Amino acid sequence: MDDTVTTTDPYGQCAVCAICPHGCALAEGQTGLCHARTAVGGQVTDTNYGRVTSLALDPIEKKPLARFRPGTNVLSVGSYGCNLRCPFCQNAAIACAGERDVPWREIAPAELADLAASLMPEGNIGIAFTYNEPLVGFEFARDTARLARERGLVNVLVSNGSVNDGPLREVAPLIDAANIDLKGFTQSFYDFVGGDLATVKHTIEVLAAEPSCHLEVTTLVIPDLNDNEQEIGAAAQWLASLDPGIPYHLTRFFPCHRLADRPATPPATVHKLADVARRHLKHVYVGNC
Repeated sequence: MDDTVTTTDPYGQCAVCAICPHGCALAEGQTGLCHARTAVGGQVTDTNYGRVTSLALDPIEKKPLARFRPGTNVLSVGSYGCNLRCPFCQNAAIACAGERDVPWREIAPAELADLAASLMPEGNIGIAFTYNEPLVGFEFARDTARLARERGLVNVLVSNGSVNDGPLREVAPLIDAANIDLKGFTQSFYDFVGGDLATVKHTIEVLAAEPSCHLEVTTLVIPDLNDNEQEIGAAAQWLASLDPGIPYHLTRFFPCHRLADRPATPPATVHKLADVARRHLKHVYVGNC
């Protein structure tokens, strides 16, 4: 097990997961908040390794990636587990699940890379790690991405960005394109979803600076939570300080999961906020409108 993903507590009684800011301190056999990482033999391992719940050949635009290899397909793969608790989660059936909560089948990294390569005649360009939070299964994403590169495939990461610097730095050079969810642009909003804004900003900064990685960012616009002009304007201005060419997606919310009683975002709101973001960024897209 890599030192980047496990430490010990000061008393040596628990293994401390180093994947994300939660730093779950786990006794032997205990599983962390993400439902995907467990203390085994004094180390925290991704027990969802190779456990695939979702596999589909998707258009690259669905990730969403608007300015990376348009018109191509990507083999999208997901497991179970997530290190956030968004009440508006659109993939809650797998993101909020553990190993006993959802059907899965085991696929080895080499098998997945070979499958992706076999689909190249159908327009497939690589593998997208998506659907649940892929970096709670950091080791599987890393191992598969290395093999995909050897086969001439690209690697796409769709993530909430809640990952510590060590694992991020290890996987970033293997990623050809990423879309990071910027849930909101205040710590109070990240308190609402169980995360840390500074960590997500750091992830975006690292990927924006990675020469091999094309980066896009998405915010789901939710009525009365993150739909004000000041917050979206501040997010866009900060992204522009990294690179004004970063594509920014503003997506319309529909009632789901634990926010099923909240109304859908009016399309006019999304379009208005897109105009605000365009004051700072060159490429702003609206989704679900």
